[in-house]
Amino acid sequence: MALCGTNMSWGMESLEATRLRGNLSTFLVKPSSAHFGGPLLYVLPRRCRRTCFSLLRRSSTPVESKGVTESSPSVSVDEELDHVKKFKMSDFKVLDSVSIGLGGRADEVVFEAIVKDPKSPLYNTRVVLRQLISSQAKRRGKRAIQVLKKLVRRKIMYYSYSMQVHGYISSCSSHGLLTLVHGYHGSFSLRHWLQQADWLPTLEATLALDEESVKRVGDDTIGGPAVTRKLRLIRILMRDLLIGVNYLHSHGLAHTELRLENVHVCPVDRHIKVGILGNAADFYEESPIISTVDNSLDRRLMMIAFDMRCVGFMMAKMVLRELMDPLIFAKFKSFFAKGNDPSCLREFLLQVLDRNSSSGNCGLQILDRNWGAGWNLLSLLLATKPSRRISCLEALRHPFLCGPRWRVMPSMNIIRWGLGSTAVRITEEYIYGQRQRSRLAHFIELMEMLNPHTKPKNWLELLPGKWRLLYYTGRHIGLTLRQPPIRVLIGNVHLVVSRPSKSSTNVSMTSEISFSALIGRDWPHDKSGVAGQLQVNSVFKLKAGRQLYLKEENSKGYFSLGQSIDRDALFQRLASGRWGKAIPYKELPSSLPVATFISDDIELLLNLGRPLNQEVDSAKKVLQEVRTQIPPEMFDLSRLVCGTYVDSRLLVLRSVNGSALLFTRTCVDENPL
Repeated sequence: MALCGTNMSWGMESLEATRLRGNLSTFLVKPSSAHFGGPLLYVLPRRCRRTCFSLLRRSSTPVESKGVTESSPSVSVDEELDHVKKFKMSDFKVLDSVSIGLGGRADEVVFEAIVKDPKSPLYNTRVVLRQLISSQAKRRGKRAIQVLKKLVRRKIMYYSYSMQVHGYISSCSSHGLLTLVHGYHGSFSLRHWLQQADWLPTLEATLALDEESVKRVGDDTIGGPAVTRKLRLIRILMRDLLIGVNYLHSHGLAHTELRLENVHVCPVDRHIKVGILGNAADFYEESPIISTVDNSLDRRLMMIAFDMRCVGFMMAKMVLRELMDPLIFAKFKSFFAKGNDPSCLREFLLQVLDRNSSSGNCGLQILDRNWGAGWNLLSLLLATKPSRRISCLEALRHPFLCGPRWRVMPSMNIIRWGLGSTAVRITEEYIYGQRQRSRLAHFIELMEMLNPHTKPKNWLELLPGKWRLLYYTGRHIGLTLRQPPIRVLIGNVHLVVSRPSKSSTNVSMTSEISFSALIGRDWPHDKSGVAGQLQVNSVFKLKAGRQLYLKEENSKGYFSLGQSIDRDALFQRLASGRWGKAIPYKELPSSLPVATFISDDIELLLNLGRPLNQEVDSAKKVLQEVRTQIPPEMFDLSRLVCGTYVDSRLLVLRSVNGSALLFTRTCVDENPL
């Protein structure tokens, strides 16, 4: 293992520093009275937990403050930073180690020190000395001091949520080094906290959670199962983080560098510190290029949206610890890079994340709680279009971040999301008893009444994509208690919808059914079988229509293709449930707007592997068994007569006999990468 040494001058004394080139993130500093002329070797302890200063190889981020320009040569550093205190190196006692959570960039050197000047109000206080080497680093340091003019107007908020910059040290040498003096808020960044094996009890002890502290998030209990404890802690951290970011936004500043590495949890006041703001950018830049109010407003919205996206990534890593793995996080980011809708994030992550991981699938349970409110907040923070991302104040009012003691009035969008999430969770129970079937039918009928998109033009925009069949309200036929000639195990059933052009009112639908034909007597133990796929293609024309609800006395004597719907009994059943208050009708209307489908010719294609593809009779038997198990509407697409609910995540179609098919949008690419 090779070690190399470097020498850096600091005022009157020099420091010899060594860096270990290996997997250890530890460094050692030795004071010396003379410069060294060659490489030095030091033996470092392998399990050292603290470091002296960090010269990380991580390059600086590309997002830099555009509102800060280099100072002109005629203006000295002292005149430019005259509103903060100027320290001298003799005011500090430099410690021989530095916390691992204070890691800086490649052009920064970080020290820990104690103020030894008795006249200073910081006497005997531990601070961080961040020496800035490159011109870019100096620009960040000056920017961190300049933003104080805006933030210190509300000192309580500044001291609570920002890493305090106490002053600076300016070198008189020809190198012109600039050193920031800022507060020390614990040895770990939030990322290092989450990487600890016992992070949950340790962080709870650091925040000193008691019945009084948890009231800040609307809770009145402490302890409980691990999922409840983690949810409570995430609410505390997220609310504190959003308050700090909103504090910056309310002062016309965007952070632009919100990451777990830049956020610290102070054990003294138990608040989140959002960094030293060396890269903060102004919303309203004074530039001749940006001269109109509209451009300034767009710049403000874009910067807020960028910060909220960073908050969304931080929340995802806090909840789903698997995303701390760089490979899994790369898949997570690629999902958005491909233009996928964030509302389909759960469908994607169920394929990517290992449900048997060490975290015990705790993150998925947290996001699924409260009718999927966590997935809703995550999709709003990571929305593809910046204009659709949620703000800090809106996020603070979101049900996911509000405990059970707080009565939150959810919006209609959140109610629809909760209905859909509950229906999806019920479908994942796999075994459908009469109670589950009744509940699913109940939720589907509620969703149809709350359909936000009723016009055909809305359907033409939202319908294209790949949808996976979740549930069918009609008859279910499987392998149980039957002796078919060839046993078939059905896989995923997809409905792929495409639109030839934006001006066309026609859509092309393809039903894709993947299955395995089980051959031999050992099929209960060997489910591999012979792979096959059935495709059914058809073209539909969309028109506006209405779904009728007839009263029982009026429906007698009318010919019906399915079961008649008693309007009064249906409305009484829907209104009496937990979600009855969400129905915007005092009585059930006689009809609801829907999108009707007019089908064209149907094409069918069957692909089978060897040896079944060599026998026509075997292929017929396989086709008959597939047709028996799948919903008849997926085999004969002309049986689909109307669409009753659609949004960016879920789809409900009705067949000619009144049965409903519930779909969820999935990624077009089955491979997560």
